[in-house]
Amino acid sequence: MVGVLALQGDYEAHARALRSAGAEVKEVRTAPELETVVALVIPGGESTTMLNLLHRERLVEPLKRFSTVRPIFGTCAGAILLASDVTNPVQECLGVVDIGVERNAYGRQLDSRVVRLDAGELGEVEAVFIRAPIIRRTGEGVKVIANYNGDPVLVEQGMHMVATFHPELSMGTRVHGRFLEKVKG
Repeated sequence: MVGVLALQGDYEAHARALRSAGAEVKEVRTAPELETVVALVIPGGESTTMLNLLHRERLVEPLKRFSTVRPIFGTCAGAILLASDVTNPVQECLGVVDIGVERNAYGRQLDSRVVRLDAGELGEVEAVFIRAPIIRRTGEGVKVIANYNGDPVLVEQGMHMVATFHPELSMGTRVHGRFLEKVKG
């Protein structure tokens, strides 16, 4: 059972993509629900709002503990939350993946775009960027799977994955399938 954090953002699209890739999916809103899943997707949305909701639902510490034993995949705002440091502006994050992220670095909503990326062994993937962050720094042990304009946009570190784009809005399930491979171990 793969969980999708369902506090804010397009968690329903992630649930559809995960099901299409072969997973059973459960929406997660509380710490007890988090304990019932083997992996978690943190969707895009608005990272400040998501962080406030995580605090309100007392999920920050349970998520940090979860990340030490279970895989997490963060997309867009989820990438911001999983990062080790965040700028533009500085923001609290969970420190799960050793990356530095700049919020809204590709511009405003009007600057959103859809591009095709070479994702190495995953092949070509469609990437939907909506007010996306840029990964400005990758730490030791972070593997870059795909770049856009010279910046990493899909990375892995250990069992965790981060995408600065929205794979749940694209055609195909290659990115979600890659995460499910991590879940299976």
